[in-house]
Amino acid sequence: MPKIIIENLHKSFGEKSVLRGINLAVEKSEILCVIGKSGTGKSVILKHLIGIMEPDKGSIMVDGTVMTGNSKDVKREILSKYGILFQGAALFDSMNIFDNVAFGLRRRGIDEESVKNIVEESLMQVGLSGSGDKKPSELSGGMQKRAGLARSIAVRPEIMLYDEPTTGVDPITAGVVDRLILSMRDTYGMTSVVVTHDMTSAYRIADRIAMIYEGEVIFTGTDAEIRKSNNPYVKQFIEGTVNGPIKAI
Repeated sequence: MPKIIIENLHKSFGEKSVLRGINLAVEKSEILCVIGKSGTGKSVILKHLIGIMEPDKGSIMVDGTVMTGNSKDVKREILSKYGILFQGAALFDSMNIFDNVAFGLRRRGIDEESVKNIVEESLMQVGLSGSGDKKPSELSGGMQKRAGLARSIAVRPEIMLYDEPTTGVDPITAGVVDRLILSMRDTYGMTSVVVTHDMTSAYRIADRIAMIYEGEVIFTGTDAEIRKSNNPYVKQFIEGTVNGPIKAI
């Protein structure tokens, strides 16, 4: 059974229909990249995955357990499997990097000696050894992303959710972030859902790519398959063209 199953997911805000029957399955240890234009519902899918939104219709199942509409205890158990890297890293400005990375561990009641060892290992894995005493404001945008990733992986999640992980960083840093995503999958077997509009990144890391257009999945396949797609909306998005009769997306 897939690690995550999204089935017939619908969500509207007022009269605006954002998700119109999304169906996706994510296999264990797979990296699935979800692409699409801004406002197409990619982040709305993430918000459903972490339980801060409930669909108007449809369901999400994680490890065989239905999350949507379930009790807080069941949702809490499912959420304990997640690590999340937000678009802006979402570090606590008042804490140094060590305490940021330690935050989730301490909430789980892990003893301080173990916290110290795990934090140091996590910082080392993302190339931030020796940065624990620094505040987020002392780090570059790329380093903040890596610190956010260290915080996420410190709790050894089974599932990682990434929201535009390469947005706002230079191409070299984007490459570093991509290699870290691959490393986390290879080292810990993490299942990953990556919301992105960065096709260079998607080609580097994705086992499969799913494209959302007007609230529906219009393509799912490998990077080689999406390059060969004849769907005009897919071609327009991945090639960055606005020629011909297709409306700008």
